[in-house]
Amino acid sequence: MINTFDEAYQFVLEQKVCTVFGSKGSPYPSLWENTGLSEKKPKAGGWNPKVVAIWDWKTRIPQTYPNKVFYGKVPGGDAVLMEMQHFRDVHYPEAFQPVRELDPLAQEVYDLVRLKPDYTGPLRKRAIVGLGCTKSKFDTALKKLQVSLNIVRSNDPKLKNDFWLPMREVHLEIVRG
Repeated sequence: MINTFDEAYQFVLEQKVCTVFGSKGSPYPSLWENTGLSEKKPKAGGWNPKVVAIWDWKTRIPQTYPNKVFYGKVPGGDAVLMEMQHFRDVHYPEAFQPVRELDPLAQEVYDLVRLKPDYTGPLRKRAIVGLGCTKSKFDTALKKLQVSLNIVRSNDPKLKNDFWLPMREVHLEIVRG
């Protein structure tokens, strides 16, 4: 069972792809199901030790090892950590979909990210005001852009929340093939 950051990192490398919190019907193992930390809520309140650790690992592993681990979403929308060579050789060629093939709202949200990368909240506000969409439709478009590998979360450790960038700004060598 996984109990530490280093064990979680090794698990990702060994499995090639793992979901963060697990999902019914997913073909991938999950950090959640393979972590042995307590699920008991602290008396003082807040998240249990297992949630705290996994939430940290999903962000810190790709920040610490950006050339070894990719964080993103797979078809179906599950958040995953993926060994970078697998991402480069298998997942990207199979899952990439050009933004021009996506629906108009996803294309417009991509343009917002391309022109001014931003955190989810401010990006959502710009889309709702500028594109006239709902929160739900924006969230769906953002997920489509992640699954289609057109945008990616920044791995900059100074950024504490999801900050979105075009995939080519982070992984140009993979985008170019």
